[in-house]
Amino acid sequence: MAKKVYGVFVAGGSGTRMGTEVPKQFLELGGRPILQQTILKFMYACPELIPVVALPADHIATWKRLCVDNHFDLPQIVVEGGITRFHSVKNALEKIPDGAIVMIHDGVRPLIGTDLIKRILETSDEQRNVIPVCPVTDTLKSLVPAGDGTLTASGDPDPSRSGLYGAQTPQLFLSEQIKKAYETGYDQSFTDDASVARASNIPLTYIEGERYNIKITTPEDLDLAEKLF
Repeated sequence: MAKKVYGVFVAGGSGTRMGTEVPKQFLELGGRPILQQTILKFMYACPELIPVVALPADHIATWKRLCVDNHFDLPQIVVEGGITRFHSVKNALEKIPDGAIVMIHDGVRPLIGTDLIKRILETSDEQRNVIPVCPVTDTLKSLVPAGDGTLTASGDPDPSRSGLYGAQTPQLFLSEQIKKAYETGYDQSFTDDASVARASNIPLTYIEGERYNIKITTPEDLDLAEKLF
């Protein structure tokens, strides 16, 4: 691969929904912190990848200690995370030159298969921006809060799941294109990097993701991940 490949690992969250004092990216999975397991998957799939890790400012020292304790001596670039995921990614992209490929991944998606990472790189062929997605399989309902802790029908027709897909990460971009997209101001509709890219009319290619490429955000997610890992 002629272009350099960077991996941005977004781990700027505090893990409030996990209900632990330790941020979720530092919780142990398979004998290592989740974030380390995530990065290792990418290194197995693409050994030349250069990791860029976005972390909460007050936990950068924690990460460095965990790397020493676990003999995780992989060269990496560490940046401070921002107040939102958007700002964390933007900080990380400042460390990446034009003319490169960047894969942006949630640091707490450690179950991703190396095959998916390789498929994304192969689909890009250094020319296309690639987003992994999975089809929505649940029946969808249009509901609103009822005021007593329950939900009730909104009155609108239930949406069809046909043609609906859930986006996953890593999302791959040509670095100069995604960096330019992130020069725009923050918008609440920017829930992933693909939404930022679409707002700047960047063409995207979609491929099938993996069912178990889950993001660990709750204790139930961690329990599932431990079983699958």
